[in-house]
Amino acid sequence: MSFTEADVKNALMQLIDPNTHKDFVSGKSVKNIKITGNDVSLDILLGYPAQCVWEDIRMMVVADLQAALPDVEKVSVNVSSKVIPHAVQRGVELVAGVKNIIAVASGKGGVGKSTTAVNLALALAAEGARVGILDADIYGPSQPTMLGITGQPKSRDGKSIEPMSNHGLQSMSIGYMIQGDDAPMIWRGPMVTQALDQLLRQTHWDNLDYLVVDLPPGTGDIQLTLAQKVPVTGAVIVTTPQDIALLDARKGLKMFEKVGIKIVGIVENMSTHICSNCGHEEHIFGSGGGAKMCADYNTEFLGGLPLDIRIREQADSGKPTVIADPDGNIAKVYKQIARRVAVKIAEMAQDHSAVFPKIVVQNT
Repeated sequence: MSFTEADVKNALMQLIDPNTHKDFVSGKSVKNIKITGNDVSLDILLGYPAQCVWEDIRMMVVADLQAALPDVEKVSVNVSSKVIPHAVQRGVELVAGVKNIIAVASGKGGVGKSTTAVNLALALAAEGARVGILDADIYGPSQPTMLGITGQPKSRDGKSIEPMSNHGLQSMSIGYMIQGDDAPMIWRGPMVTQALDQLLRQTHWDNLDYLVVDLPPGTGDIQLTLAQKVPVTGAVIVTTPQDIALLDARKGLKMFEKVGIKIVGIVENMSTHICSNCGHEEHIFGSGGGAKMCADYNTEFLGGLPLDIRIREQADSGKPTVIADPDGNIAKVYKQIARRVAVKIAEMAQDHSAVFPKIVVQNT
């Protein structure tokens, strides 16, 4: 053997993960290095779901080691992902069956928040993660329509309800409970917040890596309940380039900061419009607003999506873009945003609450 484990690590320290922009060693992805004669095997364990690029990463690692270690004969690399729980607000009870909760919020309505939430969830699932979506918009639930789900959830034990499912997602919404698409929710604030808590904690979530919470617009009762009672790993803010939308988005961002919820980044919807007839590109709602907001608040611009009729049509049909056109350019943008969200969460502080035993003091 003419090379050692240290040589393997030194070689991998020069190789940058294209998703985290860190080398695989400092990113703690390199596991189980084994050297037998002139053969080497190892595992690359990613902290974020990336099933569609596992093979690319495997080939990249193999090529790097073959170039850096001239005497190596066979290089075996196994690439996989493992999502772990990350820290949330202090003093908030965790949700059984859920590792990480991602809140998707907007300052105002009509910016495409729900469409972004469902495509984000579907993109994470496409990368191999176990994903659920909670429709927290009690007054205007839209996820049942977007996911093409009808019917009502059932209970197996009489205590919890089973999530509805389609397209590989576990889903829960008040929309599954009410009769008729036109039935209004005429509830006061306390009823709404209680409904959110029940939907979250009485649903039998099955070992989710991520639960995406589609919030109603604004900074009202639901958002306050989320901050006080829901263990949120991070929030994604959705806006458009329009000045009014950005003004409200800034308020939403500041609200999350004040209650101790980390901001993952900002998604800009309707960034540009390309005419389907002539191909002319036009910034109907302005340009650069999302990027400027990110610079002002030192957060990340996760991506921009076009104003495209197909996004609306596909969501209305019950097959959002990531499902309807998985290899299309718009779906690729959603997947890039989802991977960036997952990487940002993977870089956050871990949740060690499960490591420590509960201490009970009793009088004897």
